[in-house]
Amino acid sequence: MAIEKPKRKLQIRILVIFVVFTAILGMLGIRLFFLQVVDGPKLQREAVEQQTRDNEVASKRGTIYDRNYKTLAQSSTAETVTANPNEIRQAKKDVSVIAAELGAVLEMDASEIQTLLEKDTNHVTIKRKIDVDLATKVRELDLTGIYLQEDSKRYYPYGTFASHVIGFTGTDNQGLAGIEMVYDEELSGVPGRVISLKNALDTDMPFQQEKHIDPQNGANVVLTIDEVIQHFAEKHLETAYQEEKVQAGAAAIVMDVQTGEVLAMTSKPDFDLNNPFQLVDEAQQAQIDAIEDEEERTQAKSDALQKMWRNKAVVDSYEPGSCFKIMTAAMALEEGVVTVDTPFFCPGYKIVADRKINCANTNGHGAQTFKDGVKNSCNPVFIEVGQMVGADLFKKYYKAFGFLDTTGFDLPGEAKGVFYPEGSFGLMELSTTAFGQGPKVTPLQMISAVSAVANGGNLMKPYLVKELVDDDGNVLKSFEPTVVRQVISKETSETMRMLLENVVTNGSGQNAYIKGFRIAGKTGTSEKIPRGNGKYVSSFIGFAPANDPKIACLVMLDEASNGEYYGGRIAAPVVGKIMDDTLRYLKIEPQYTEEEKENLDVYVPDVKGKSKSEAIKDITAQNLTYTVVGDGETVKDQMPKVGSNMMAKSTVILYTEENTGNQVTVPNVLDLSLTEVQSRLQANQLNLNVSSAGATGSKSQRTIAIRQDPPEGTQVDAGSIVRVEFRFLDVD
Repeated sequence: MAIEKPKRKLQIRILVIFVVFTAILGMLGIRLFFLQVVDGPKLQREAVEQQTRDNEVASKRGTIYDRNYKTLAQSSTAETVTANPNEIRQAKKDVSVIAAELGAVLEMDASEIQTLLEKDTNHVTIKRKIDVDLATKVRELDLTGIYLQEDSKRYYPYGTFASHVIGFTGTDNQGLAGIEMVYDEELSGVPGRVISLKNALDTDMPFQQEKHIDPQNGANVVLTIDEVIQHFAEKHLETAYQEEKVQAGAAAIVMDVQTGEVLAMTSKPDFDLNNPFQLVDEAQQAQIDAIEDEEERTQAKSDALQKMWRNKAVVDSYEPGSCFKIMTAAMALEEGVVTVDTPFFCPGYKIVADRKINCANTNGHGAQTFKDGVKNSCNPVFIEVGQMVGADLFKKYYKAFGFLDTTGFDLPGEAKGVFYPEGSFGLMELSTTAFGQGPKVTPLQMISAVSAVANGGNLMKPYLVKELVDDDGNVLKSFEPTVVRQVISKETSETMRMLLENVVTNGSGQNAYIKGFRIAGKTGTSEKIPRGNGKYVSSFIGFAPANDPKIACLVMLDEASNGEYYGGRIAAPVVGKIMDDTLRYLKIEPQYTEEEKENLDVYVPDVKGKSKSEAIKDITAQNLTYTVVGDGETVKDQMPKVGSNMMAKSTVILYTEENTGNQVTVPNVLDLSLTEVQSRLQANQLNLNVSSAGATGSKSQRTIAIRQDPPEGTQVDAGSIVRVEFRFLDVD
């Protein structure tokens, strides 16, 4: 029995040890299972991260082109300077020396670089997007722990050009606004990678093999914008913006009425795409800099930038004023409640309920047809027409023309516009909406709706991107015109084209008139809320040619403060100038009336060196008159010079002796009619060139000269040309 006891104890001890070892092995097995199976992929990733350095190689961002493949935004090769502070510390290098050398090359403060290099980290960025030449200089320094990573830099060749359309990118090449933001995924492409081995000290191992994964370039975006037409729109809108001292911004759109393609879109003020975080208004920047509280200053700068970046043509709504009469007229004709000959009477006002609503002509237009009412932009006529259509039908057409919805345009932030809440569209609201007061629309909605009136009745979806292409020119995706709905019939569209052409030829839109081009359009002036504050939105919308519409153009000036605010006076001429340039660029053939043919501008022929008789024959053949100075038989000089452009029947001075410089003084011709201007210039031996689109006084003494070049008092050669701009005054 004494022997049995130790034996049993030994057995128990062995059993315990076995159980313990079994448990330990079991736990090790479980742990191994978790390490290999459950946590295996994660640990494998961490091991790879610990043993390798993975640097991203930026892909080349796609180019943005205009419709004719002119580059509007592109990426150029750049590099980013980075550092590994821990590697520098392990190598026991003097960070102050490294910082000084880097600072000298990068033109940076050495103390700023040293602060970065003293951080307890494996990676800091020293300077982003340096050019290749500068990167080469950094490489030649051969500094421990300093690295260069491939990068790209966004560049906009035209600076402020189409800034609200194109948009811009941030420091990481991500799109932050405009097309750059909306098509960021397509433009960005797929970045590549460079994978290399590193040791436990986080420094690169020598004689290593690097693995390169090539980046995939982004797609290129081809816009519907035409760079030339965009230039016309920007140039003329900027001139109006400055001359009329516009306080709340301006916008212009040119659209292909048949397809809905936006050929030009601009908002003022614009900004430099290459430096989008710098305010254009220096005075505003100075005010912000003067704010003492840092948080308030930062917020003020942010608010100012957001306002500067707003695309007024898309995201801002406004009361369209009399431009909306186009829609009222179209729906009334479509429903048959009026014809062009329906009679009306305007005493200068209209009583609606207990309110007296004035016409722009407070003396009244008297008896007139509907055609006359459109030409005269008569409020009482349109109040009656709106009431004849009725609230239900009016709202139906309002929706059909697209004013209750966004258009689905390519750019972000598009507004819907503003209409009366359900149940509040009564007689008074109907009456004022009929002539464009009350509801608000966006410029984009307005030009889309008017394009439908012009093109035969189809509301087209406006669009800005034509196609996406790769670097070889292969089309990856194309965008086609989209008909949203037919709003009016072709017959109504034809009638409206005739009515709106009459507005420009004979009515309140004469300042958009261009010789030889059949322009149709409508003026608009709306007083901003609260009424009586003296702030107005001035606008004009037109299309051409009226008999076969190709393009539409809208210009809106928000709070002009230079004394004029009627859309017909300050917005219509801008549309006329944009249309004039654009139609000639598109090679639209002029269609001159007989009267226009007789008064076409004439180019002065070259008669220098010819006999007097030959010169006189050439001059008179060009419908010009002449004056001979001298007793010789050969023309030795002429004034104006060859190629000058002036009105028919102007006078060319032929010098048959040496021109000794017969000087005359330019008189003041401002505020005079065309006839008076011609008479005064002729009396001073000067010729006239009408420098602008718009009414030229042939139909009314209510057209006056508003600008002249050269100015009054300038000494010029006799026979010189004075360029004069006119305005028709009877507008709204």
